[in-house]
Amino acid sequence: MSAHILVAEDNSDIIDVIRDVLEGEGYRVTCAPNGRDALHAFERETPDLIVSDVMMPYMDGFTLLRHVRAHPHGAVVPFLFLSARTESAATSQARQLGADDFLFKPFDADDLSLAVAARLERRQAVERFDTHAAHLQTVSMLANVVEARDRYTRGHVERVKTYATQLAQALGWSVHALAILEFGALLHDLGKVLVPRAILNKPEPLLPAEWEVLQRHPTDGAQMLQGVDHLRLAIPYVLYHHEAWDGHGYPHGLAGPAIPIEGRLLAVVDAFDAMTSARPYRVARSEAAALAEIQQQAGRQFDPALVAALVQARTAAGAPAA
Repeated sequence: MSAHILVAEDNSDIIDVIRDVLEGEGYRVTCAPNGRDALHAFERETPDLIVSDVMMPYMDGFTLLRHVRAHPHGAVVPFLFLSARTESAATSQARQLGADDFLFKPFDADDLSLAVAARLERRQAVERFDTHAAHLQTVSMLANVVEARDRYTRGHVERVKTYATQLAQALGWSVHALAILEFGALLHDLGKVLVPRAILNKPEPLLPAEWEVLQRHPTDGAQMLQGVDHLRLAIPYVLYHHEAWDGHGYPHGLAGPAIPIEGRLLAVVDAFDAMTSARPYRVARSEAAALAEIQQQAGRQFDPALVAALVQARTAAGAPAA
């Protein structure tokens, strides 16, 4: 949907120009000839951005801004003031009230377009951050539920997230891809909520039947996420992190590049954390020893390119070279 912009301006010629420019950019525009009418329009439908003159009849721009910021839905709405240069001394007052930016008259179409686009882009970035943060809290809670059932892996998913993020950053992944990776790393063992505690916490090697139960956790976890729209992109981390480069992994026995990159990346950092963490049946290895073992498994269990990148990333993070 196109962004909705509310314009408050008492000069009809300027309103016509603003409407033509913004509608030409694809925005939906509502215009009001004064602050009072603009406030009523705001109360009927919260816009994505407000563009307002300062000096207007019935209610000036400062009073409009004060009412908008006091409204439950108005705190996050960007507010762009149109101001004559002779009014520039009032900008400090407007900023104290919560104005986001100023556009001084006279302005041209490019000035208006750039100012509006910048404000909308910033609001969208804030909304994405807030949404991601809220989802991350939920995902972290789910991960904690899983870890609470397995006394041997406390802190595992947080460490895996850290290692995975370092590796993905070294590979130049985008901000969007890194955000999905956070979810995938935290949820990669989600399916273990269906594994009996007796199997998760067994100090001895598992029997074949018990291994069969444990090896269902990637598929079970992926099925749990299928109906969650904002987590569906994290499924490859959950489903493929136990696949092996040579095809001897599970659950599908994929090999080489046929394994999605999400699974290949998580496989190597998951193994690194497992090797460097203590278990009841073995002591933790040093980082150098773990990296050496992972390098030996390059081309067999792990993607060779990701092994090389992990060694480089861990060395850059201060780990001793293998």
